[in-house]
Amino acid sequence: MNWGNYLSKKLFSYVHGNHLVYNQCWEDPRLDREALQFKNDDNVVMITSAGCNALDYALTGVQAIHAIDLNPRQNALLELKIVGIKRLEFEDFFKIFGDGYCENFRALYKDKLRPHLSEEARQAWDDQIHFFDKSFLFPSFYFRGSAGLFARLLRYNIDQKQLRPSIARMFECESMDEQRRLYFLAKETFWNNFSRWLFKQETLIYLLGVPRPQFAQIQNVYPGGMPQFVEDGLEQAFAHLPLQDNYFWWLYFNGSYSKERCPEYLKEENFNKLKNGMVDVIHTYTGSLLDFLKKTDKKISKFVLLDHMDWLHSEHQDIMQQEWQAIVDKAAKNARAIWRSAGLKVDFIDPIQVKVNGHNKSLGSVLHYHTELAAHLHKKDRVHTYGSFYIADIQV
Repeated sequence: MNWGNYLSKKLFSYVHGNHLVYNQCWEDPRLDREALQFKNDDNVVMITSAGCNALDYALTGVQAIHAIDLNPRQNALLELKIVGIKRLEFEDFFKIFGDGYCENFRALYKDKLRPHLSEEARQAWDDQIHFFDKSFLFPSFYFRGSAGLFARLLRYNIDQKQLRPSIARMFECESMDEQRRLYFLAKETFWNNFSRWLFKQETLIYLLGVPRPQFAQIQNVYPGGMPQFVEDGLEQAFAHLPLQDNYFWWLYFNGSYSKERCPEYLKEENFNKLKNGMVDVIHTYTGSLLDFLKKTDKKISKFVLLDHMDWLHSEHQDIMQQEWQAIVDKAAKNARAIWRSAGLKVDFIDPIQVKVNGHNKSLGSVLHYHTELAAHLHKKDRVHTYGSFYIADIQV
């Protein structure tokens, strides 16, 4: 037995099965909207993550969104946001999910939120009600969960190097030349041997939700391994794209959103739209995507698969084949799927065999890729933590 592999799997399963991992989504919904071109009659299937993007998609007016996650804590987070939108005023809601801290959260939770949560979500937040308390170590909800621990390590490194003022200025730059100049000055200080060592540590990378197969794919294939992959991604996000509306990295840097730099659901106008009925289209399901697709009788027009093909490819190819068969079986006419990968190129999807109308076909003959659009959008990704992006019509 390879004990390193065994222990890594056990650790990853423990963290991801029993704890909140993602406190914000790390996929840019601006790209998703452009890639998927949502319509009013769309039935959307997606992986929940932190629920931010489910709320973003709901603002497009789609018919239904089915948010699916194996980790009940992730669905509990989305459910808390949904109930908060329905039961709270905007200012209190923004304190909780914008500031990441609300001094009267416990009272709000007891009186206005808890009675309307499912039993599963209630149990989760009864255990984690302290996540919205403020302390020296945890000044914000966004330093909670396993991804939050990584954010605290990053914040500590930034503060130790006294980089906070110059990084803050980057987010206010109106000129890309000035932003780029500040970035490369900060990079000389930040990106040192310790930073490179940090991003080689599998255990720490797990905190960000990166499983061993995905880590190995980057470490073994990407020139320079994981440290260079992260360095190149940060350079693209910080030196080639404007940071003024980049709420992803602002949150990791600052620990909270601002009302000018936040996801769409945290803007007051959109909060009110969601409160007035748009949020009702979201439904959560705790379990696998395959289980959901087997059980549902609905035809799905949009699939948001995140990066979990990377997860399945290494050790669960049988499940990946079954899942794609279920996707093909439940795909509506003109359905479209998007997914992301740590790799620069995914070559393991097209050979998968599926049955369409009684005939065996390769997925490569069923999927019609929008390669140019995907490449164009990938360059504009404000997060830039993935190696590639895919958009495909499902032709059944």
